[in-house]
Amino acid sequence: MQTAGAALGIELGSTRIKAVLVDAQGAVLASASHAWENQLVNGVWTYDLQTVWQGLQGCFAKLTVQCEPPVQPAVIGISGMMHGYLAFDATGKQLTPFRTWRNTMTQKAASELSQALQWNMPQRWSAAHYYQAILNGEAHVGQVARLTTLAGYVHGELTGEYVLGVGDASGMFPINTKTLDYDEVMLQRYDAVLREHSQDAPSLRALLPRVLSAGQYAGRLTAAGVLLLDPSRKSPLSPAIPFCPPEGDAGTGMVATNAVAPGTGNVSAGTSIFAMAVLQKPLSRAYKELDIVATPAGDPVAMVHCNNGTGDLDAWVRLLGESASLFGASVPQDQLYEALLRAALNGEAECGGLLHCSYFSGEHLTGFAQGRPFFLRSPEASFTLPNVMRSLLFSALATLHIGMELLKQREGVHLEQMLAHGGLFKVKGVAQRFLAAAIRTPVAVLQSASEGGAWGIALLASFALHKRRGETLQAFLRERIFSQLTSTVMEPDPTDTVGFAEYINRYRAGLAVEQAIIETTIL
Repeated sequence: MQTAGAALGIELGSTRIKAVLVDAQGAVLASASHAWENQLVNGVWTYDLQTVWQGLQGCFAKLTVQCEPPVQPAVIGISGMMHGYLAFDATGKQLTPFRTWRNTMTQKAASELSQALQWNMPQRWSAAHYYQAILNGEAHVGQVARLTTLAGYVHGELTGEYVLGVGDASGMFPINTKTLDYDEVMLQRYDAVLREHSQDAPSLRALLPRVLSAGQYAGRLTAAGVLLLDPSRKSPLSPAIPFCPPEGDAGTGMVATNAVAPGTGNVSAGTSIFAMAVLQKPLSRAYKELDIVATPAGDPVAMVHCNNGTGDLDAWVRLLGESASLFGASVPQDQLYEALLRAALNGEAECGGLLHCSYFSGEHLTGFAQGRPFFLRSPEASFTLPNVMRSLLFSALATLHIGMELLKQREGVHLEQMLAHGGLFKVKGVAQRFLAAAIRTPVAVLQSASEGGAWGIALLASFALHKRRGETLQAFLRERIFSQLTSTVMEPDPTDTVGFAEYINRYRAGLAVEQAIIETTIL
């Protein structure tokens, strides 16, 4: 059975794969998720691509059970973590383990490319990873016939189409937002750099996916794709279902918060945390702390990306949950987060003299190639649970604050409010309140915030299917999806703002401790 106009969105996030089925108005009909984790293998943060299909199949099976009678989507969209390095040869063979956005191993390549392109080339971007592999003399580079992202890989396996949405493509290589394609001048500069190492190196354009923008046709589900999603054939899924362009998690986050118009912005909080500000005018110059990417419709966006978000917060919550189990208490995860995050509201404004650094991995924005989480307190600090939880939350927002202050102070980018989404905002009024203090901006959370990017890519799929002649993505979201949704807005609390300012001064000074820990090599 097919529900008229139902759209399926699937997002491969850093800690879970999630599938959301929505109707033509964007209302959620069913959702399912599958937990997964990256692995540090030989110094590289990676995911085995086999686990991609195990997770997708698990998600789809759960989704099928929820729908009675089973629903066949009318359109499908795939989203995934942006950036990283996925390289394949001409036969489609993967040439090296997936190097995710979390890796900070391309400093030399990023620096040389930034100079050659006259553009900030972040370490996470695919073009930086490819060039670093060349600089390293890695044997596989001569066999590379295709580079893509996680979303592009999954989309290609399901449809046979080697394409990418403009937002995701903008995290591989710079995009010209007028042509909605890779910047031709920068491609020529990049190729010139490659020819210094090999006259036989192919043009980068030949390796990159074709770029599509929101609403364009991006292929159909193949018979082989059906088996990849549903090997048991227990669902009515059949070939020929159309797809929207595959997108990155930054773009789907913008869609999920209706922050795609110039002058709007959003924050996505998960294992990484990042803010997106859709620009009304170009920045005056390049900044190594800021990425310039694009919305799924191609508008330019300043991105403050922090590799380290809630990862260490999650670890502390698990630890505290284990301590409860010693007394025979088995607390469901949602209740554990609710109780512990709410405890932070009772902490002292500046966290009682505590200091936490959440760097599991390197953090390019503050100049770290590696990370070591630490927690510090002086003998006179107030070491209480509320202060500990408040410090963990402040730390998760600290690097984001540094990037946002740069946008405000040097470029005069001021947003009336920021839209926030992600699992951190499930507990109402806690992370939202502290984020408002950290960025000194009102923060809105929509009632749909916890659905995240899977809902965002489902809306992009719905737009591709249901858009009217001449209708823009902005208009579609504003008039047909978000007009009926409510949000809660929190203004920055003056006491929290002063407390966060004191904490961030301590945090900046504490980065010297982070550097010292790394240099000792004891951990």
